Amino acid sequence: MTAVEVREGAGPVILAQPHVGRMIPPEIATRMNATGLAKTDTDWHVDRLYDGLLPDATIVRAPYSRYVIDLNRDPSGESLYPGQATTNLCPLTDFDGNPLYCEGAEPEAEEIASRINSIHAPYHDALTQNIARIKARFGVVLLYDCHSIRSVVPRLFEGQLPVFNIGTNDGVTCAPALAEDALSVCEAARPGEAVLNGRFKGGWTTRHYGRPGDGVHAIQMELAQRAYMIEAPPWTYDQNRAEMLRPVLAEVLRTLRQRVLAL
Repeated sequence: MTAVEVREGAGPVILAQPHVGRMIPPEIATRMNATGLAKTDTDWHVDRLYDGLLPDATIVRAPYSRYVIDLNRDPSGESLYPGQATTNLCPLTDFDGNPLYCEGAEPEAEEIASRINSIHAPYHDALTQNIARIKARFGVVLLYDCHSIRSVVPRLFEGQLPVFNIGTNDGVTCAPALAEDALSVCEAARPGEAVLNGRFKGGWTTRHYGRPGDGVHAIQMELAQRAYMIEAPPWTYDQNRAEMLRPVLAEVLRTLRQRVLAL
C-alpha cells in the first residue's frame, strides 16, 4: 500500500488527514495486543465527514494507522506538549495509557527509523510538494489539518472537550484573521462549544508548516467525536449528527478560503 494518498485540487486549501488510516502491516500487527489492534484512537470517519465540503481543495490522506507511526509528531521524537501526557512518534500506548504491544515486542530505534523513511517522510513530502504547487499559483496557501478525538479522555484533558478545538500554536502558524474567522463561525453555530488554542494548539504539521510571513498558513481543527459519531466500538458514523455538523465545517472552509485569498 502507498504511504500517502493525494487528490490534487485547483484551490488554495489543503485538507490534511494524517490519522484517518487503519492499516497496520502484518509484521507489526502480529506483535500488537488487542488494544493495539482495536485502533481506538483513529480519527474515525474524518475523511467521510469532510468529503465534498470544499470541492477545489487538495486532500492529503494517510492510509496507515497512527499506531504504526504518528504523522502529526516531530520525527525527532521531541514532545509537542512538554509536561503533559501525550503519545510517541511510534506510540507504545493508547490515549488512555494502555500498552499497544505484546510485552517485549515494542519497536526499537532501527525499526522506528524505517517507519519514518517509508511512511512519515512520504506523507510530508506530499504536503511539501502541494504547498509549493499551490503557493506558486496563488502566492498563499492554507493547510487545514483535520482531526477528531473522543470527547472524554481523562489522561489527556479534564472534563468534556468542546466540539471545535482550533489550534494555531498560540497565533504563530497563521494570520490572526484566519483563526478569528474559524472561531467565529464555530461559535455562532454552537455557542460555548468552540475554543482557540485550548488543550490542542496544533500538532507538528501545523507548527512545522505554518509560516504566515511566507504566505503559508496552517490551522488545526480537532473535533470532539460526539458531534458526528458514536464514541464506542464499532465507532459508527451517525448520519444525523454528521449532517448537522457538515454545514458548519463547510462554512468554516469557505470562509477560510475567501480570507486566505484576500491576505
